Amino acid sequence: MQTKIVATLGPASMHPETMRQMVAAGVRIFRLNFSHSDAAYFIPAIKTIREIEGEMGIPLTALGDLCGPKIRIGEVEGSPKQVNKGEYLHLGLPDERPAGGELSYVSLDIPELLAGLDVGMPVNLSDGLLQFKVAKVVKADRLFELEAQNAGFLSSHKGIAFPGKHHPMPALTAKDIKDLHEGIDVGIDAVALSFVQSANDVADVKEHIKAHGAWIPVVAKLERQNAVENLDDILKITDVVMVARGDLGLECPIPELPIIQKKIIRACRHAQKPVIVATQMLLSMVHNPIPTRAESTDVANAILDGADCVMLSEETAIGDYPVETVKVMRQISDEALRYYLERIEGPFAPKKERNPAKYLAYAASLLATNVDAPALISHTVSGDTARILSSRRPAQPIYALTPDTRVLRALNFAWGVKPRLITGDDRRHMDRVEEYVEANPDFKAGEPVVITAGRPTPGNPSSGTNEIKIYYK
Repeated sequence: MQTKIVATLGPASMHPETMRQMVAAGVRIFRLNFSHSDAAYFIPAIKTIREIEGEMGIPLTALGDLCGPKIRIGEVEGSPKQVNKGEYLHLGLPDERPAGGELSYVSLDIPELLAGLDVGMPVNLSDGLLQFKVAKVVKADRLFELEAQNAGFLSSHKGIAFPGKHHPMPALTAKDIKDLHEGIDVGIDAVALSFVQSANDVADVKEHIKAHGAWIPVVAKLERQNAVENLDDILKITDVVMVARGDLGLECPIPELPIIQKKIIRACRHAQKPVIVATQMLLSMVHNPIPTRAESTDVANAILDGADCVMLSEETAIGDYPVETVKVMRQISDEALRYYLERIEGPFAPKKERNPAKYLAYAASLLATNVDAPALISHTVSGDTARILSSRRPAQPIYALTPDTRVLRALNFAWGVKPRLITGDDRRHMDRVEEYVEANPDFKAGEPVVITAGRPTPGNPSSGTNEIKIYYK
């Protein structure tokens, strides 16, 4: 199972037996959505995750997904209200509503978001279904007249978006900070940061994790156009990326979204950072036992693009068929991966660059194919070696041996990687790996495996990965 499955827990899926069946069907990462709950609510689920992990001998990852700044309008008179194309309405702070005004009024009590709004700028309401342009600045930074670009219904307390406009609000809210620290205390293995705009947002959450005396990987959720524009800088600091197509689709033109997704996935693989594709992947399965043809194609295309993980949201959180949905996603994945590996015709060669680790991973992948090895095996302390191997997309599974349980669960995000926990000691890394191969029934006597490991030398005491070996059991 090269592409990993992320499943969101909720009322439909938090029963231990349901979670057990989901793991058996292919889930390796459980998403805990902090938008509607706090850390205490997820204590039983994390306990169940650890129990299933022990029972089945499969590393599982608990991903805490922080809420981020919720941007919603206030009460709309006559909601839901029909808005016609070309119709005008007012948008402003709650205390700026014109007395006796004839136009419908949309209030927003976050002054920072209205600062700098100007004529011609786009504004999307009703979670993107209604699109407007600023027609007039009535009072700078406080009150505006909008013109509807299409028709639809306007409802109270729905989301509002300002495509392309920088938001001065930090991605990490007071609730997020509380949820992060409490989440670490109850045992989350990774954290997803919502509404990232720049690398600074990722740095902020990493500082809080460090201050807590912990280390867990950070997933940067790309939901704003600014994040896409700042992707290169974000990739330098984040551990994982999520293409969160719901909110991203509100900020970016819908026709451009498929290409944006492809570009993000490609950039992540080149940076050796795992990427998750999320939102509405099998949405019809919330109430139907089979997906639509378009949904099946969407999941397959994300895998063919090279996504490390595909994610289920409402489908498993509140859906009628959580286990069946995972099984369908696994079946689509298996079919798509066969064609993906056939199409790429071998591991990806590095670009012309000075990057010995990439070339070593590429060489190991070529060797594995040449000797018909059933697997690549890497000893990794930080997880970097396994992630670099993963980025080459070898046809063989990658057994990543690590003595660190934090790294073990972090590697669940990486394509093709099977994390395995080993005991740390003073022996050479290669010796530990060979011992693992000899004791593992997955490998037959006389069968070759390709091993990568690191061996410090007098001239380089912290060499990282510097050995490749073909080992016959």
